Amino acid sequence: MRIREFTEADWAQVWPIVEDVITSGETFPYDPTWPAEVAYDVWVERPPGHTVVADEGGRILGTAKMGTNRPGPGAHVATASFMVAAHARGRGVGRALAEYALDWARRRGYAAMQFNAVVETNDAAVELYRRLGFAVIGTVPESFAHPTLGRVGLHVMHRPL
Repeated sequence: MRIREFTEADWAQVWPIVEDVITSGETFPYDPTWPAEVAYDVWVERPPGHTVVADEGGRILGTAKMGTNRPGPGAHVATASFMVAAHARGRGVGRALAEYALDWARRRGYAAMQFNAVVETNDAAVELYRRLGFAVIGTVPESFAHPTLGRVGLHVMHRPL
């Protein structure tokens, strides 16, 4: 598996991953009714942000986007988001994407990375981020409408770089 920069041609494989994740409604606070064009505009970062894919022999297993968390006085903190294809989960794709994002942020001189909205019931992601040195620094209660669990919290997770 190779992590590489997203190209326009990748969208044909990235969109089904994004669509599956957002329409499941379990892990991402994106509108499940978004058409591909809107999702593209939200997912694909413009420079100085960065979007990548996890590619295995031409098959896209996952994708990540990363950039500055907030402009101006908050520009020293990075953020990132990750999506993994259902068939590739549990194979280390999410970890590889997260490690890539951390390295990317370090190389650009960010002081920290912050995730703003990690669904608290997304146990796989929360555990992965903790293993990578992130801490839950707060939880916004009942701020995510989970399709089967009802309203659950969104964690804010942070780690220094």
